[in-house]
Amino acid sequence: MSVPRRIGRIIGWALLAALLAGLALQLWYFGWIVLWRWHNPGNTAFMQHELARLQQTRPQTVLRQQWVAYDHISNQLKRAVIAAEDARFSEHEGVDWEAIQKAYETNRKRGRPARGGSTITQQLAKNLFLSSERSYWRKGQELVLTYLIEFVWDKRRILEVYLNVAEWGEGVFGAEAAARHYYGIPAAQLGAEQSARLAAMLPRPKFYDRNRSSVFLARRTDAILRYINDAQVP
Repeated sequence: MSVPRRIGRIIGWALLAALLAGLALQLWYFGWIVLWRWHNPGNTAFMQHELARLQQTRPQTVLRQQWVAYDHISNQLKRAVIAAEDARFSEHEGVDWEAIQKAYETNRKRGRPARGGSTITQQLAKNLFLSSERSYWRKGQELVLTYLIEFVWDKRRILEVYLNVAEWGEGVFGAEAAARHYYGIPAAQLGAEQSARLAAMLPRPKFYDRNRSSVFLARRTDAILRYINDAQVP
């Protein structure tokens, strides 16, 4: 066998191995998604990353999170989060291409990334499985996971899991821990203004945990309150 043919065969086998490895990874992800359709996930990839980071300086640190069922989370918080993060949550199939286009145009006009277009499902996919790094590979994997989640779960389950694993402060995860951390009440008792404020914190929860009197946070809370009753809750 000639050297070029041998090299070509090696490259072919390497590409096949990479393809099979990629397929195996997707099947592994799919298995967890199917399992979590009926069983609640434990610590997400993002939570594990945050715990490791916090324990570098405080080894005894533990995350604050308490899982609560969908019906034990205030409908006001559900509406506020949808209004703030994903207004077309009940309509799209995982990716809101219209919102992505609007975000692109806004960022181009401002000359900097000031607005994102990720849906609740995309954020959930990233939190469950991926790191916070920015790369084309990670974004592509996020899209695959997003469509897998939308295929297996209904919107109610997606929102339930998201509200239980979302970051809401330094080591604070999920609606129940957030409600108790900021207001000393369970998530079921959150009112409209409290819910709007928690929703407003989501893009930068650690920052707003440290800067609770932020003027922008107050303005964002007021803006969410104006649209909270328009949000469709699954």
